[in-house]
Amino acid sequence: MSSDQKQRHGISRRTLLAASAALPLCSIISRRGYAAEFPYKMATGQDPTHPVNIRAQEACNRIREATGGRLDLQLFPANQLGSDTDLLSQLRSGAVEFFNLSASILATFAPLAGIVNTGFAFPDYKSVWSAMDGALGDHLRAQIAKTGIQAEFRLWDNGFRHVTTSTKSIQTPDDIKGLKIRVPPAPMLNSVFQSLGAAPTPINFNELYTALQTKIVEGQENPLAITATTRLYEVQKYCSMTGHVWDGYLMLANRRSWSRLPDDIKAVVSREINASGEDQRTDIAKLSVSLRDDLTGKGLQFNEVDRPAFQAALRKTPFYQSWKAKYGDEAWSLLEAISGKLA
Repeated sequence: MSSDQKQRHGISRRTLLAASAALPLCSIISRRGYAAEFPYKMATGQDPTHPVNIRAQEACNRIREATGGRLDLQLFPANQLGSDTDLLSQLRSGAVEFFNLSASILATFAPLAGIVNTGFAFPDYKSVWSAMDGALGDHLRAQIAKTGIQAEFRLWDNGFRHVTTSTKSIQTPDDIKGLKIRVPPAPMLNSVFQSLGAAPTPINFNELYTALQTKIVEGQENPLAITATTRLYEVQKYCSMTGHVWDGYLMLANRRSWSRLPDDIKAVVSREINASGEDQRTDIAKLSVSLRDDLTGKGLQFNEVDRPAFQAALRKTPFYQSWKAKYGDEAWSLLEAISGKLA
C-alpha cells in the first residue's frame, strides 16, 4: 500500500488527537509564482483534530494536485472565518466558496435538512446510509438546491448524538424532565427535548464550554468525537448513550462559484470530496467505539439507555405528527421507508 493510500485509509486516535499545529490546514500551491485560476476557500466549524478537517485537507491536497494547481482550495477550520451562522451568510454571498455544515444548523435556513435529525428515527448506521445515499438523500439535496446553495456531495458523518450531564445520568425518559440542556440553534433538536419535558437552551457552540463550566446549563448533547476534541468531558460527569438523533455534515458550495468551475474540475472536486467523505465516515464509526474507552479513562461515566422507551415517550406527544406536517408526505414517506412507521 502506498503512503497516500495509508493516509486515506489508516487514521489513528493519536493522529486525530495530535496538536493542531501539526496539521497543514492552510496549504499553498507548490509552484512558486503561480497564481491559481480559482483560489477558493473551504470553511468548517470543527476542531482541527476532528476527522472532518483531516479528511477535508486531504481532499484539498488531491484536488490541487489533480487540477495542476488551477483550483487552490484552502481549508479554514474551527470557525476561523466566523460562526456557523456567519459562515452560512458568507457562503450565500460567495465570500466563502465551500462550507461544511451540520444538517441540524442548516435546517434554520433549509428546513427539510432537519429531517435527518428526527428523534430516534435511525437505530444504526446501516439505516442512516440507506437513507442518506438513497432516495431521502437525493430528495434532500434537491430541496437544498432550491435555496440557491449547491449541495452536490454525499453526506459526511457527524455521528449519533448522546447526552452528557454534570448532575445525574440519564437512563429513562423521566430522568430528562426538567434538565437544563444546551442545544444548538436547531429546531428539531430543540423540539426533541421540549417534547421529552427537558428545558433546552440554544447556545452557540463557541460559548458551550463556558456555559457548562459556569452551570448555566447542566448538560449538552453531541457526538463523542465532538465531546472529545473540544474537551467537554472536563466539565461533564456522565454520558448517557441516548443516540437520540443522527446528524450529518453537508459539504455546501456557493452556486455562482461552483458554476464558474469547468466541468473537468467539477468532476475532480466531486470525486475527491466524496472519497474523503467515505473515509471520514469510517473514521467516525471507529471513533464511536474507541472514544468511549478514551473518555472513560478521562473520568466520564457511561451508561446505556432504553432507546425504545424514549421513542415511545415521543409517540405520546404531538412530536412526530407535527414534524410530518412540516416536512410533507413525500419526504416523510421516504424517511419511514427506512425508519419504519413513526407517525
